[in-house]
Amino acid sequence: MIAHKLYNMVMVHTEDHVLLLNRQHDDFSGFIPPGGKVDFPESLTSSAIREVKEETGLDVRDLEYKGIQHYVNKKQNVRYLIFYYITSSFSGHLLTESREGKPSWFKKSEVMELPMQDVVRTAFPLFFQEGTFELYLQAGFKESDDKEDVLYT
Repeated sequence: MIAHKLYNMVMVHTEDHVLLLNRQHDDFSGFIPPGGKVDFPESLTSSAIREVKEETGLDVRDLEYKGIQHYVNKKQNVRYLIFYYITSSFSGHLLTESREGKPSWFKKSEVMELPMQDVVRTAFPLFFQEGTFELYLQAGFKESDDKEDVLYT
């Protein structure tokens, strides 16, 4: 049986800045937008709003769906689906620390210089382009079987 795991990621931004977490506690370390696991039975958008609140202290609204990432791991027989959102509508006070990492604002022009996972680096500019996107990554049984595609809609 194939397992499916659902996650979200939310790009909170102002005109010149984006909100990222400095995540250093597991295999997915580096600077990353807030987000996390979709808990059963919550909706995708509700989970995104909850994750941003838990990780940053901010209340977000008016989320715009930007895209999806499929990550298929053939060795583990699992498909991860990550739903991407963007918003510039938020209120509240930024936490100084969270269990997922320290949330901070960064200039959009400097983000690509920060240490981050390759998939986050690939997705970052896609958040700010017109339309939606789809990222597909596949980890095969051997490294030569791995593949990555970026599709635009």
